[in-house]
Amino acid sequence: MTIHQIDFKAGDAVRAALAEIGRTEDLRFSPDNRLLAIAGYARKRCLVLRVDVETGPDGPGVTLHNFMELTSDSMGEIHGLDFINDRTLAIANRDGLVALFALPREEPVGQSRRIAAIRQLRGRQPHKLNSPGSIAVRLESHGRVSVLVCNNYTHLVTRHVVNRWLGYRATSNQLLLKRGLDIPDGIALSHNGKWIAVSSHGTKDVKLYRMSGSLGPESEPAGVLQNAGYPHGVRFTADDRHILVADAGSQMVHVYASDGGWKERREPARSVAVLDEATFLRGRASFDEGGPKGLDIDRSNSIVAVTCEEQPLAFFSLSTILGAVEDCRQGRAIALA
Repeated sequence: MTIHQIDFKAGDAVRAALAEIGRTEDLRFSPDNRLLAIAGYARKRCLVLRVDVETGPDGPGVTLHNFMELTSDSMGEIHGLDFINDRTLAIANRDGLVALFALPREEPVGQSRRIAAIRQLRGRQPHKLNSPGSIAVRLESHGRVSVLVCNNYTHLVTRHVVNRWLGYRATSNQLLLKRGLDIPDGIALSHNGKWIAVSSHGTKDVKLYRMSGSLGPESEPAGVLQNAGYPHGVRFTADDRHILVADAGSQMVHVYASDGGWKERREPARSVAVLDEATFLRGRASFDEGGPKGLDIDRSNSIVAVTCEEQPLAFFSLSTILGAVEDCRQGRAIALA
């Protein structure tokens, strides 16, 4: 089924900036839910939008007030990004390193800004970064921040610990995950801190690893989300009961439902089209392209944002997507009765 997009409000300048961004990859809401950053892979820039999510009797609404287009010598083919805090952004360049940026203090008002990185992460042998893609940030104690990096073409996830009290200098680099991964193309952390989900492009699934002190490169996935197509963006809902997966090889976002945990193998509970067929076919340069790439759920857990080259930004009601899952469950229950 195709679900209805939220018709977001935006001025001509914002819509023009979206139209000109070119090929996109990941996108991410800031912790305070006021900014939305989009990776401009092809044009080597990051588009930061000032966003408001409103709730109303007819469902959530979205307003994009303005934008800021950021470039840097430390920005290349931007694939992944995540916020460390409301004003500090980590960016992964597929053709380079991971760079940390302090966003300009002023509000986005339609300008282009060239900025310098406050730190670049490259890792250390034998855990140097190689083709960094999607990333996830986890805040630790005593000013430490873990940056988890999908190294796309070496098929592994590395963990780099930086300390904000030391100007985000890296204090540790390690190989975190390897078993079962073939082109890790998306990563997400559960809100309860118990799970890491990693999209595995080559195996057409999402691997789930349980967070523990013994987690390491030889750890087997505890669960697998099957039939995910060519999975890219992946996100847990706020209650960790569902996982949404963007399928870059189709029009679909796949929805997986938890049974209280994420062990074992499971199929999508529902798949919904977030692109119309004409838009999808325009971007179908290969069998694993044309569909949604970046996917994020806003911090109020009410809207889903999706991006790809042919549709730079679209919003959907999370309740509509999950409502379809509940309808599917009820339908199965009726059939079994």
